[in-house]
Amino acid sequence: MNDFRGRLLPEAAESAGYAWLIDRYGLDLPLPPRLAAIARRHHPRSTPDWLLLPPPHRPRPTLAGHLAFAFRREGIDLAVLDALFAILPAGDVAEAARAQPTGAFSRRLWFFREWLTGERLDLPDAGAVRYVPAVDTRLQFALAGGERSRRHKVLDNLPGTPAFCPMVRRTPALDAARALQLDARARDTAGRVHPDLMARAASFLLLNDTKSSFAIEGERPSNVRAARWGRAIAEAGQRAPDRAELERLQRIVIEDARFVQLGLRSEGGFVGHHDRIDRSPLPDHVSARPQDLPGLVEGVAAYCARSVADGLDPVVAAAVAAFGFVYVHPFEDGNGRIHRWLIHHVLAAADYTPPGVVFPVSAAILSRIEDYRRVLESRSSAMLPFIDWRATEGGNVEVLNDTAAFYRYFDATAHAEFLYGCIERTVEEDLPREIGFLTAFDRFAAGVKDMADMPDRRVELLRGFLEQNGGRLSARARSREFAALTDEEAARVERLYAESFGEEP
Repeated sequence: MNDFRGRLLPEAAESAGYAWLIDRYGLDLPLPPRLAAIARRHHPRSTPDWLLLPPPHRPRPTLAGHLAFAFRREGIDLAVLDALFAILPAGDVAEAARAQPTGAFSRRLWFFREWLTGERLDLPDAGAVRYVPAVDTRLQFALAGGERSRRHKVLDNLPGTPAFCPMVRRTPALDAARALQLDARARDTAGRVHPDLMARAASFLLLNDTKSSFAIEGERPSNVRAARWGRAIAEAGQRAPDRAELERLQRIVIEDARFVQLGLRSEGGFVGHHDRIDRSPLPDHVSARPQDLPGLVEGVAAYCARSVADGLDPVVAAAVAAFGFVYVHPFEDGNGRIHRWLIHHVLAAADYTPPGVVFPVSAAILSRIEDYRRVLESRSSAMLPFIDWRATEGGNVEVLNDTAAFYRYFDATAHAEFLYGCIERTVEEDLPREIGFLTAFDRFAAGVKDMADMPDRRVELLRGFLEQNGGRLSARARSREFAALTDEEAARVERLYAESFGEEP
């Protein structure tokens, strides 16, 4: 085999694990970002798309053999398991579990079948055996604790519920990002400056995030509207993001609701364009069906509560909740800004950010807008071929097949890696830069006021002129706004600026 459903392999190999199950049972779902295969040679080289293993790792050519291989090598793919259990007779799973009733794999398989379907298999409760975690934390991110399922003797450390539970794989990039301990570094940076200066820096960072979040949507809000949304961001983490709270946030985001249906959509939705001639929809992303929205929104809220309360990595949790929400796209308008608000909510609720500080994540996203779009499209484009839809008379879309699982279960590894990159920028660059600027400005302002009685607004104007002109006061500024300065005072101002700001401006 040289390719699998159009995905090229780096070398000839045969499918294994989830790839084998998808092929063997004809599962109709978006492919996982990474699949496994058994190579012909003994030293194959894996890629981001393929885990290649040598021939001795070939699993038994049975349902149980490939499921055991997948659990051991690839982790838990809830999307594949959900699709498999939907067509697989319950007796087949029960038979596999009975083959090794006390085995860790058998009990996990049995647990996932009942967890995903809500149906009880005809099996007695597990006996006196040790608990085994549902998710192997060496392969994927999971809760630090979890709930004990006495029936299966499985520790349920899944970060979400059956209503919403995307998974994130452990990767070298994520392990490296976690090792930076960005939350501790941010607290250390904030703790080394005076609280008053830190409060001013926090205000600027909040304003920067607010404006950037609107800019990502191509909007320039009024000052009143921006201030309202800024207050909502500052309050993130205080209230659970249930349906009522999300609808409240939408009302804050939408200034003029005369042409927008507030609340959950009652019709289909898509992101994309319309044909210029017949106005038919040309979707890049198709949103969840209206009938699935209440359960999915409740699932996102439950994921936030469960992951924060039981120690899931906060950045991973924020990425899953935020990107999962925006794929669902529950509202007619306002989804993008609420999606980014969810990042702030999870980080604040998990005490990841210093008190009173909002990381300007939207500013980091805006600076990496093409990467952001690629991450969004990585899931949207994978789902699109599996969504059966038709155009409506109003130029909208109506989804004809059951797609809820596409939004409940997906691999959010790329999304977590992207968000960690944004957080790193805010901690390593944005926060120190703003603190450094305010420290320099205070030094400059104090020197100017020692020389002349000048209000803060005037000092800021003076600094702006110097920044625009490379540290020199222009002839225009000397002859108009600052004509009252003597030649000696103007020279002192320029020296003060150079001493205070150095190369920073």
